[in-house]
Amino acid sequence: MTLAIETRGLTRHFGAVRAVDGLDLRVEAGKFYGFLGPNGAGKSTTIKMLTGLLAPTSGAMRILEEDVSDPERGREAKRRIGVVPENLALFDNLTGREYLTFIGRMYRVPLDTVRQRCQELLAMMNLENEEKKLTLEYSHGMKKKLALAAALLPDPDLLFLDEPFEGVDAVSSRVLRDTLKRCVKGGATVFLTSHVLEIVEKLCTDVGIIANGKLVHQTSMEEIRQDGSLEERFLAAVGSDQVEPQKLSWLEE
Repeated sequence: MTLAIETRGLTRHFGAVRAVDGLDLRVEAGKFYGFLGPNGAGKSTTIKMLTGLLAPTSGAMRILEEDVSDPERGREAKRRIGVVPENLALFDNLTGREYLTFIGRMYRVPLDTVRQRCQELLAMMNLENEEKKLTLEYSHGMKKKLALAAALLPDPDLLFLDEPFEGVDAVSSRVLRDTLKRCVKGGATVFLTSHVLEIVEKLCTDVGIIANGKLVHQTSMEEIRQDGSLEERFLAAVGSDQVEPQKLSWLEE
């Protein structure tokens, strides 16, 4: 079994706060993995560590079978991953095409290949008529699609997506979902965080649930479907099924 992601005791402190606490993740290559948790559970912090944007306090990681604690092997792993962060950081003064070209060259993709892939990606994302606009002028949904196009351009083996469907309209969401399914079908691994459980239930092959920085559940969607719904499993894992919902007095009159 080839693992795209493996962590052992991955931990990150912010002062006295343990944002991620002893995380042991195992994500098989070629899987569509949903990483779920309540707000503040540690999902984004985990992705930042896995992608090299944030150093762990302790623990070990292997990404695409590379020990990323070694600088050279870490760089090799980064050449094979694509990332769509939760807070998009596009270059406002570049056009859509210029941004994709910049990303392609950063990954050392040959210029002719970059041009060809830019054309195909812009068409697939329905951005071909917007390619000369500055990204500053893009809507939130357009920025999400451009960010995904940039992540796909170097043909990565592993995609990290932090809340890619947040604030995206139904049409853009469908484009993103179809694109991601094609990536997995082509052999890539997708690591996705989302609060939209219905989308995760439809897309993902496996899920992990994090609460208070700890991995509290990890299983396949096939196993979950045999025993109920993802929502039921999620609420049970994070303890929300035991919480009495708060009531508003004026609605009880």
